[in-house]
Parts: sequence; C-alpha cells; structure tokens
Amino acid sequence: MLLGFSALYVALTGSGISRETALTTATGTDATLPKGVTDFLPEQADKIGYIEGKICSVFELWGFRRIITPLLEFQDVLSIGLDDELREKTFRFDDRQTGRLLAIPSDITPQVARIEAMRLRSLPLPHRLYYNGRVLRHTELQSGRSREIYQAGVELIGLDSPEADAEMVAMAVEVLRELGFTDFKVDLGQVEYFRGIMAAAGLTGEAGKELREAIAKKDASAVRAFLEREKLPESVAEEISALPRLFGGREVLAEAERVTHNERSRRALDNLRQVVEILEIYGVADYLTIDLGEIRGLGYHTGVTFEGFVAGIGEPVCSGGRYDDLTAKYGHPAPATGFAFNILPLLHALEKRPDLEARATRDFLIFNLLEDRRDALRIAQELRRRGYSVARDIIRRDLANSLAYARLTNIKRVLVVGGDYCSSDEVHLLRVSDGATTNLKKDNLFRQDMPVIRFDP
Repeated sequence: MLLGFSALYVALTGSGISRETALTTATGTDATLPKGVTDFLPEQADKIGYIEGKICSVFELWGFRRIITPLLEFQDVLSIGLDDELREKTFRFDDRQTGRLLAIPSDITPQVARIEAMRLRSLPLPHRLYYNGRVLRHTELQSGRSREIYQAGVELIGLDSPEADAEMVAMAVEVLRELGFTDFKVDLGQVEYFRGIMAAAGLTGEAGKELREAIAKKDASAVRAFLEREKLPESVAEEISALPRLFGGREVLAEAERVTHNERSRRALDNLRQVVEILEIYGVADYLTIDLGEIRGLGYHTGVTFEGFVAGIGEPVCSGGRYDDLTAKYGHPAPATGFAFNILPLLHALEKRPDLEARATRDFLIFNLLEDRRDALRIAQELRRRGYSVARDIIRRDLANSLAYARLTNIKRVLVVGGDYCSSDEVHLLRVSDGATTNLKKDNLFRQDMPVIRFDP
C-alpha cells in the first residue's frame, strides 16, 4: 500500500534518516532549498570555475581590473541605480542594527556605478573594471527560472566614443571564441535610433506604449494597424513601418539611411556605423547582426546595445550596451558602457563539450600499499610542485575500490606505491579510462627533467 506524505516522512525519520533527507525523499524534490536556487556539486562547480576563469582572463588581457562588490546594500542607495523592473525583483529585509531596509543586489552594474561615483571619482579616467559574482532576483514560482544569476562583466567608465562601444562587443566575441564556440551571433541595436523616431512622431502615453510593444515583438501587422489608425506624417510613418524589418547584415544600415528622416535617428545611425567599422578592423564582423528594432533596455541604455546568442540556447548568454546616465544618479556624471555574461546558459551550452569535461578531472590518486607513508607523501609533494593535482587515498581498501573511487571523482591516473605490482624502486601507474598500466622508476619522478609519462600500448 502506498504511504501518504506524512506517513512516509514519519517512517523515514523513524528509521534514523535526517529530517532533510526524509523531506527530499518524501516530496521528490530538494526540500532543503528554496525554489529557484540550487547546489552545484564538484563536477559542475569545476565547469563553472573554468568558464569564469576563461572570461576573467580575457577581461584582464584587455586591461580591466577586478572589483568585488558587497552582497548587501542599503535598499534606498541601491534602488537609485535600478530600473522599475529590477526594483520589483530585489530581495529586501530589515537591518536590525540600523532599522534601514537592506537589499541583496539584483544587478551588479548599479553597484559599480555607486563605487565609481563615491569611491573612484578622484582618480583619472577611464576606469576599466570587471567583476564576477552572484545576484538574486524574485521570479514567478511557476516560471522554473533560477533566482540566482551568476554574472561576469565589465564596465568601461569615462569614454564616450564608438571605439569604447566596439571594444565591448569585440571582447564578448573573444570570450566566446576562447570558450570554443563557433556558431554564435552578436545582435547590435541602437536605442537612440528608436527614440528619434518616437520624438519625431510625438508619441507618448498609451499610444507610445502600444507601439513599443509591437516593435519589441516585431509584429509588422500590429505596426501597420497602428499607423492606419494614428494617421502620422508620411515620413514618420515610413520610419516606423520599416522598424520590424531593419534586421540583418550591414545592408540594414543602408536601408535605414534611406528611410530615416529625423536628425536624432540619423546621428544614432552614424554612431552605429562607426562601431561596425571598428569591429570590421577587429575582424569580428562575420559574427554581427544589426537589429534597429531592438529596444531592450529603452529606459536604461543611451546608445548602442548588444546581445550574444549561441546555437541551442534560447536566451542571450551576454548582454550590455551604453548607459551614460547611470553614474549621474549617484552624483558623478560620466559616460559608460559595459556588458555581462550569464554563466549558467554558457554552462548548459558547454556541458557536453570534451574540453570542458576534461576541466572537471584531477591528475593523480596515490594508492599506498606500504606501512611507511614517506614515499607516498614525497611523491605527492613533488607532483604538486610540478603543477599536477594529487589526492592521497588515505582510506584502507583494495585497488579495485580505489579505481572505482577515481572513476567516480574524475581522477585520471592511480599511482600505486608498494605491493606486488612493481619492484621496490618503482611505482605502478594505471590510467583510469582504459586500465592501461606502466611502471616508473621512483628516482625519475624527482628528476628536474622528469620524463613524459607514456603508457604501453
């Protein structure tokens, strides 16, 4: 007979199982954690660390310096730099010490803007800053989305130029290539282009909101119905009707120039053209698409925007753009541009890649069959000194069980000290993947020119 939840829980706890394990078993989920967060066990944590390391290495090669932002901020200070959507998604709670509201950041860029305005304003510009960390956001319980977002990003503060915007895009492309991606695209937009059209049309309020929603969805029929109803000037109507189709390669710039009549949008178009020309010098133009109907972050961004997409992942793996107004909210106006990678979509895209799988491995497990442990410890120290990862199998068990342990924990080789596997002046080396073996002289392990380890065919 099937047990109900309460009976099953009581039965499990009565058998000596912990309350947390009993809850997990009884509910079929990890009842020890709130929805929307997860534990990352060693194999996935290794992969996340590998991805973060690749990203941050590129950031440093481009001259960016790391900063570490706090996990808590005063809510009223943090909210200065957040848009309405992120304010709604921010976790808040009372601070017992001060009586003020605290917040767990829902985005790191406003924290960087605060640091720039309040801590770095006396230092010469530009400031090249990078970070990696986690933010927390409220999500709908049924959405299945994670509340934790792992970010690694850069902020370039103090430069108002197409070259600064191009540098962000080129750096994003370099990271994706360093991670081994070949099938990816970076979509470029320019929010000032859309703002110029809206200003020329004089559209505000509900009419402006309706048009923004239609353009965001690339709903040409809704745009057409809107234009038939609003009866706008012919030149403005032509600009608006073109927006859903202004998507593609560099030819989009020529088409946009043909249909654009207002000066503000033409300036935005010229700015985007300069960015694309610089990206051609970088040699990354083949990865670009242009989308002048992209109006993401309209209330936040002030110029060029971009998003990076890789094959098989239905959400952007990176996004960013120009945001010249943010540091001014903290009392220190400065032009700025930046972007961030979302680590978890990158992990999902890379998880089955052999090179990433290899990063989750360790080099050696030392299995000692001698009563004296000195040889085993000396060999472990020497291998670590040479840059290998080495674990000691301190538990007493047979070689078969040690091999099973190595296989389970992604250790590549078992090094046996002592026993009948080799002579007293040798060690026995076993490759876990296929069982291949070889014997090595102990003295060779301590030579400066230690020979390359080769397994017999």
